[in-house]
Formats: sequence, structure tokens, C-alpha cells
Amino acid sequence: MRSACLTLLLVSICWALPFRQSGFLDFMMEDESSSGDGPELIPSKVPVGPEMPAGPVCPFRCQCHLRVVQCSDLGIKNIPEEIPSDTTLLDLQNNKITEIKENDFKGLKGLNTLILVNNKITVIHVKAFAPLVNLERLYLSKNMLKDLPANIPKTIQELRVHENQISKIKKTSFTGLANVIVMELGSNPLTSSGVDAEAFKDLKRVSYIRIADTNITSIPKGLPTSLSELHLDGNKITKITVNSLKGLKHLAKLGLSNNEVSVMENGTLANVPHLRELHLDHNFLTTVPAGLPDHKYIQVIYLHSNKIASVGTEDFCPPSYNTKKAMYSGISLFSNPVSYWEIQPITFRCVFDRSAIQLGNYRKK
Repeated sequence: MRSACLTLLLVSICWALPFRQSGFLDFMMEDESSSGDGPELIPSKVPVGPEMPAGPVCPFRCQCHLRVVQCSDLGIKNIPEEIPSDTTLLDLQNNKITEIKENDFKGLKGLNTLILVNNKITVIHVKAFAPLVNLERLYLSKNMLKDLPANIPKTIQELRVHENQISKIKKTSFTGLANVIVMELGSNPLTSSGVDAEAFKDLKRVSYIRIADTNITSIPKGLPTSLSELHLDGNKITKITVNSLKGLKHLAKLGLSNNEVSVMENGTLANVPHLRELHLDHNFLTTVPAGLPDHKYIQVIYLHSNKIASVGTEDFCPPSYNTKKAMYSGISLFSNPVSYWEIQPITFRCVFDRSAIQLGNYRKK
């Protein structure tokens, strides 16, 4: 009996078809084609449980990581929608954005840095920045703005708007911006008459201002006394008067290269007692500026590419060796009509090292 059963089992195995692995779709087709007599392999109705929490949203084509949303170089024309509310840095540079609307930054209370450099922005809604209550850095350079934005958040510490079409800095342009430390206003069609004398009065903490490559003909009035660096290179300034730098007691670096300065009045340097670096190259000076021997801290002065025809033995250093004065680490006088062999070696007695002196030859163009 046992032998008969074993023989029957072997015969049934021989008649069986080879095993074939079924995929997921195969199981679904089998379920649909079943007669319904047997148990269903897949339930016809899957019980719905609690909804899964939605994942972080990132604007289309942008990249999001660690609260940074990077949407640069995409050719977009509008501020993207669905920017994560916890964003701290939003990068929108190198696009084709033309307008900032009222609700473009709605809900972005934590935004710290906004980069809009190199777009085509002409209009910024008066309330566009209202939601940005923690914004510290605003970069609007290389756009088409004709005016400074209104209602810039009072939390701003760094403001850069160079290379726009701004022709006026009004009395109210920086009202309430007491936290600004760095300001960049260069490469705008500004004139001296277009800069209000009281425009900078609220900038109590600013240490760096750059107004280079404009049409101003004199040093702006009313500059903040907190300044440590002032860059006015590439303008049309013709004269530096005693009052030009009055009150700037903390100024350490002054850039006036590539202007049209022919006169620097005696006593001017006394108003900047902590100045350490002075750039006056590429101007029209005919003499070394007065007051250098009496200045205690100045260490670097660039005077190359002027019209200086002579240099005296007391133009840079005090007459006495015992006078307290910082040693020079850089003096440039090349490209002036003065013959370097006519300058007495004693002229540079307060220079740290001979390599700090740059004389060279004068070549007429």
C-alpha cells in the first residue's frame, strides 16, 4: 500500500508544470480574474489610516538643504512659490526677475540673507520686505533700481546696491537703519548734489561705506563718525578740504584713487588721527600731502601716478628720531615726474624696510 502511494505521488510531480515567479502585477491580474470562490490575495479595499505628514517643500528646480534655498541661474522671472518657512538663506541671483511683489516673501520670518544680485529688478513693492523681521543681509547689486527700496528692515547689517541706476540718496533713504555695518553704493549715477547731507544720520554703527565709480565731485557730507573704512575711488573728486573728513576720528582706511584731486588742504589729516592707510594714486597732486610727518599712525600711502615733481626730506618723517610715529610699511611714488635719484635717502628714515618704498622711473605717455 505504501509503495502504491509513493508511485502515485511521483507521477503527479512529473505531470506538474515548472515553477514560475509571479510579479506584483501578476498577482493583481490573478486577483481580478479569480471567480471569487477562493480567498482574495489582495483586499479590494485597503483600509485608510492616518495621513502621513508631508515632507519638506522645495520650489521647482531649486535646491534646498539645511534651511538654504538655492534658486540661482535658472532664468526665472518671478520669486518662486512654496519657499520653506524655515529658510534662512535665499539665493536668487543671476535670474530674470523684474519685480518684487507684496507677498513674495510672506511667512519667511526666519530669513537672514536675501541674494537678488544680477537680475532685472525695477520695482520693489513698498511692503515687500515687511515679513522679513530678521533679515540681516540684503544684496540687490546689478539690477535696474532707480531708487533705494522703501521700508528696508531695521535689522539689516549689510546692504549692497551697487551697479543700479540710483541717482539720489534722500534724507530718508536710511531712516531707522541703526544696525547697518557695511554699505555698498558704488557704480550708480550719483552726483554730489544728489546725496543729501543728512542721509547718513541714522547709521550709528556703520564701519564700511563704498561709493566708488560715480559722478560725485566732493567727499559726501554728514558721513557717520563710526566709519573705519571709506572707499571713494573712481569718482570726480577734485579737492579735499579741511572739513571734508571732519569728525571721522575712527577712520583707518581711506580710498581716493582714480579721482581728479589736485589739492589736499593743510590740516586735513589732523581730522583723521587714527588713519593707517591712504590711497591717493592716479590723481593730479603736485606735492606730497601736508601733515604726514605729524601723523602718528599712518603706515601706508600710495601717491603713484600723480604730478609730484619734488620730494623733500621732511615730507614723510618728523625731523626728530625720538618722535613717536608708526613706521611706514608702504610708500609708492612711481609714475611721477620726480627723479628718484634726486630724492635724499634720509627722506625715508621712518620707513620699516627699503622694500616698502616704490619709486621707479617716470615715463611720459
